[in-house]
Amino acid sequence: MNASLRYAVPLLLGIAVLCSWEFAVRHYNVPVFVLPAPSAIWQAFVENFGTLMSALWVTFRIVVIAFVVALASGVALAVLFSQSRIFELALYPYAVALQVTPVISIAPLIMIWFHYENIDLALLLLAWMVAFFPILSNTTLGLHSADRNLIELFKLYGASRWQILWRLQMPTALPFVLGAMKISGGLALIGVIVAEFAAGSGSDTGIGWTITEAGNRLHIATMFAALGLLSFVGISIFFALSGLEYALLRRWHESALKKVQ
Repeated sequence: MNASLRYAVPLLLGIAVLCSWEFAVRHYNVPVFVLPAPSAIWQAFVENFGTLMSALWVTFRIVVIAFVVALASGVALAVLFSQSRIFELALYPYAVALQVTPVISIAPLIMIWFHYENIDLALLLLAWMVAFFPILSNTTLGLHSADRNLIELFKLYGASRWQILWRLQMPTALPFVLGAMKISGGLALIGVIVAEFAAGSGSDTGIGWTITEAGNRLHIATMFAALGLLSFVGISIFFALSGLEYALLRRWHESALKKVQ
């Protein structure tokens, strides 16, 4: 499949869906507070552009920080696990417990601990909780996936543990880390939005609160506009990280090499 067709097919499908949506809403006279037409959503987006973009920036900033912290802490802890089986056995179950704890259930407690004066820190912690485990688990798996024969060969030539880690285990784990990053990027966004929902009126600047407020006021077109922005950000994060993955792996890893037909 050539590149133009690859992009044209989903684009044409999206246009067809929007046109069908517009036609159905107008033809059946669906109330705007039930399902607004795409044209009404676009109008709401234009009218509330400043508010929506300001709220989106607040949320996006927390997402980026939470993602970076999750990446750094997840990789660092995975390296520790790869170097010490005792630490892995002791700490990994707690990491799993952190992962399976629903954010929506613990968010009110976090809000109480941090108080609404430090709402951004509470949102950051909750987003980190969601994004952290995929990085940790995939990096740990990648570090443990290094070829045992190559490890023994490195040791035979007198390589230190640091040299084995840096020159063999880390390159082996890199595709695992990059794959986990694509998952954690979206999870960090979801974590922030869920945390903003749980925060209620204490977080009146993020896009999550904007969606809640629009829904309470039955401004459904504005709600759809905010949801559309969130989808755009989530897709952008995924493709940005996919581009990074391709750039780092395209010269040497099988997953990114062009297949010969």
